[in-house]
Amino acid sequence: MTQNLDPSSTARTTPDDRRDRFATLTFERDVAAPLSVLWQAWTAPAARAVWAAPSPSVTVEFLEADTRVGGREISLCKIEGEPDIRCECGWLALQPGVRSVNYEVVSSGGVTQSAALVTAELSGTDKRSRLVVTVQLSSLAQDMEAGYRQGFDAGLNNLAGVAKRTMVLQRVIQAPRTAVWNSWMNPETLPQWWGPEGFSCRTKRIDLRAGGEWVFDMIAPDGTVFPNHHLYNEVRPEERIGYTLYWGENGPKHADAWASFEDQDGATEVTLGMVFSTAAEFQEAKGFGAVELGLQTLGKLERFVASR
Repeated sequence: MTQNLDPSSTARTTPDDRRDRFATLTFERDVAAPLSVLWQAWTAPAARAVWAAPSPSVTVEFLEADTRVGGREISLCKIEGEPDIRCECGWLALQPGVRSVNYEVVSSGGVTQSAALVTAELSGTDKRSRLVVTVQLSSLAQDMEAGYRQGFDAGLNNLAGVAKRTMVLQRVIQAPRTAVWNSWMNPETLPQWWGPEGFSCRTKRIDLRAGGEWVFDMIAPDGTVFPNHHLYNEVRPEERIGYTLYWGENGPKHADAWASFEDQDGATEVTLGMVFSTAAEFQEAKGFGAVELGLQTLGKLERFVASR
């Protein structure tokens, strides 16, 4: 992954023998987050974008992201004064909560720098989890081992931190994926069911397209108003949406979020994920019952779809 390659640490020498050109690297992390959350943080494009850059001096731009077998992820790793590094990642195997395998090709200035096979193995419980990543690296134009070691170490440290402030909610809705998607991504129907039991929505603006936004107030049963602003950055019809949550229009960022929709023999598994901006916000959200309230929201979605 480009996000795990630190260009500032890449050696500038050309490998001149087999020992220099090939390396097998192993990285291990124990993560204070449930296995289901670690899997989402590892694979969901919206989450990967949060922990992407190995250091503050590096910017990662995602050009394409399709996390499914046969899909690929293309990103540019940018650092001031250095040429952009392009990474193409292709997903070869995805076993949720167990294993992922992908190839990775890194290039710069039109020259392929390296190719690698990346295998991630996950295990754990609903409390803690473990990630073991094995990289089988072939350096082509220059010795990439040092860069990979430093980059993966930094990236996985970021991942462990992100997983600890990620919330994942899932529900299987007994309705076709098209029906669930159409109830979610419809400006007329979304405000009708969004929010926990007893809450209602008052929309100011709504445009459910990539680059669009939803500016609205959530109104609690006691009349308390909670300003919200969702900014949509990705819309893949009937598959996935990615968006950023703000505390009201022009308010501070609250979380990076995504929703995915997977067919399950005519039913639809909906996954709603949120990476909170800070660990403190995550703990505060858990404290006021965000998990339970979020599951209520997905329950309202199921009832709404069934009613139609």
